[in-house]
Parts: sequence; C-alpha cells; structure tokens
Amino acid sequence: MIEVLNNRLIASFTHQLCILTTMVSSPEPICEDSDPMDVLILMQEPVLPGCFLRCRAIGLMPMIDQVKRILISLPIIEFSSHYHGEKDDKIIAVCADDPEFRHYRDIKELPPHRLAEIRRFFEDYKKNENKKVDVEDFLPAEAAVEAIKYSMDLYASYIVESLRQ
Repeated sequence: MIEVLNNRLIASFTHQLCILTTMVSSPEPICEDSDPMDVLILMQEPVLPGCFLRCRAIGLMPMIDQVKRILISLPIIEFSSHYHGEKDDKIIAVCADDPEFRHYRDIKELPPHRLAEIRRFFEDYKKNENKKVDVEDFLPAEAAVEAIKYSMDLYASYIVESLRQ
C-alpha cells in the first residue's frame, strides 16, 4: 500500500498517466540520501495527494541525479574527467487495481517503447535546471523488492540511532 504524498511529476506517456510520488509505509522507506523512496506508478486515473493505492513493484530504475562533470588538473595529468552525482533510484510500480496495468509482474513485460519513454522523461526533466541525470538499465522486480527492503532497514537503523542519542 502506497500513500500518495505528493504528485511532484505527472507525465503523460502515450495517453497513460504516470505519477511520481514518495513511498510511505510502516516503517517508512528512506534512501541513502535520506530522502523518501521515489515510486513511479503506472496507472490510467489521476489521484490526489493523501490517497492510498495498492501497488506492485515491477522494476527498479537506477539513476544518478545531478551528474556534474568535474575537470581535475593534476601535475602529471593535465585534465581528468570525473562525474559526480547522487544515487536517486526510482521504483517502477503498477496500480494493482488498474485493469490496464494490474497484469504486469516484471518490467520486462512492458513494451520497449514505454520503457524508452520513461527513460527519456527522466533524462530530460532536469534539463531546464541545467542538470543532468544518468539513467542506467532497468532492473527486474526482484531488485525493486530488495531496494525497498534495504530502504526500510535504513529507516530502522535511523530510528535506532536517534533513540540512542
């Protein structure tokens, strides 16, 4: 069950609605950057913040956010390129109650064009801010489930650490 906290990005891919929201559950999943986990939910109907959706994770899109090219000048090497960014993976999910999407179990089942649209959207959405993102190859549902478990463990350690202080 996912609570839609905010609809930060709503994009239409071939007339289908995709909602990027943050995942809320108990315990709350957080990522290595201490932000809530991002979930892209594929569905047909718009939803409002505060509603709950039954979703199924079908894949993981590893992403590096705000990639900046850094030129390093060293005595031996004139210039060396290094890319720096922050991990900002996205869980790709389907609304479990949407008849158009509920039959998908793994991201490999989505049409290749849909995956290309999702990838391109995330590559382009920060260009207006003069930032670059690096979208890696999509990973299967098992990787998404592992990422969710890992983020829930991060949150649990965060709570334990805060109780010790």
